[in-house]
Amino acid sequence: MVERQELETFLTLAEELHFGRTAERLLLSQARVSQTVKKLERKIGAPLFERTSRVVRLSPLGRRLYEDIAPLHKEMEAVVARAKDAARGVEGELSVGFLGSGAGSLTGAVLSAFRERRPGCEVRMRETQFQDPLGALRGGEVDVLFTCLPVEEPDLTVGPVVINEPRLLALPVGHPLAGRASVSLEELAGETFFGVVNGAPAYWWDFHVPPRTPSGRVIRRGQAVASFQELMTLVAAGQGVSPVVASVEHYYARPDVTFVPLRDVASADVALVWRTAGANARTEAFAAAVRDAVEANGGPAAF
Repeated sequence: MVERQELETFLTLAEELHFGRTAERLLLSQARVSQTVKKLERKIGAPLFERTSRVVRLSPLGRRLYEDIAPLHKEMEAVVARAKDAARGVEGELSVGFLGSGAGSLTGAVLSAFRERRPGCEVRMRETQFQDPLGALRGGEVDVLFTCLPVEEPDLTVGPVVINEPRLLALPVGHPLAGRASVSLEELAGETFFGVVNGAPAYWWDFHVPPRTPSGRVIRRGQAVASFQELMTLVAAGQGVSPVVASVEHYYARPDVTFVPLRDVASADVALVWRTAGANARTEAFAAAVRDAVEANGGPAAF
């Protein structure tokens, strides 16, 4: 009877073709890997690998065995994973909140990866607004949230960063600064920015819409706004200008608003956030899908 560890060792070595890397993946010693493979070969009755001092490769018999067993092993792992998910509750519905463009260009990859791994869990997306960027999460209306940092709340966990966005200045077409190659925050002391309605943390709004220039000059704040659409409408009407993240130019563009790169402000990160006390198998599985998508992308997306 072939043992499971023998099959897993064979399949891993067939993929790595390197005893050291196989040992690392399986958390075994190289000697144990070699012993296990030899034991399996004795049971089969012929070599499965051709070994030299420099090369490890599958024998013809080993190649055929791998091609026959690998799909069956993958399906078996998937069946076991689905059983574990059902036992741990990775089924039902996961509500994913997003501010602005959410995870940007990684959104599709994240959702595809999660749905492929957790087909029994339905994902529902819900937009949030910056008037209360964390309210839907705290109120349990969403389970996880893609939102702009900083988030410095003791009851919330900040997970993987998915986007790093430069900052732009949104201003009405015809404004004296329109058409510039870039603009400094220091030049905006005479302009009017906007306040925010309701529940956005003060530190959060101050990061995204600074109340002062780098030298400490006050930047006046005018009317309070609740959403990106409202902000863009007031900018177009000449009621003020506003720092925004780069994705706003793409997702909320309009012909009467233009954008100029903002030089002396930090770029903004977007991350996945969830309630620390509300973490469960669904949120953990979704966070894992996000981390894998970011890693596959080579890091956070740059808008």
